Amino acid sequence: MWLIMTALAAIITTLIWYVKAPEDKYKLGLLSLMFWGATLMWLVDHVMAYLMEGGEFLEINLDATLLGISVILIALLVWIAVLLISDPKGVIKRVLKG
Repeated sequence: MWLIMTALAAIITTLIWYVKAPEDKYKLGLLSLMFWGATLMWLVDHVMAYLMEGGEFLEINLDATLLGISVILIALLVWIAVLLISDPKGVIKRVLKG
């Protein structure tokens, strides 16, 4: 399930980034790349596990769903941290200047 969830997050963020592409002020490209990296990593993991061990290709249960949600939340937290550090609107700089 986490593969499906990260793939959907990657597609959604890519579409939003594409609409806002000329100005990547909010670093949506970075968020999109994080989701695509996770999606590709888990796709390779699923394919290799399926070829080597067989069984189900996708796990659809509560644990897999919670893992997908936690991965998306962690990626969003990293993205927010990058936004706070880069301060695209200069809000933090204005607050610190007083």
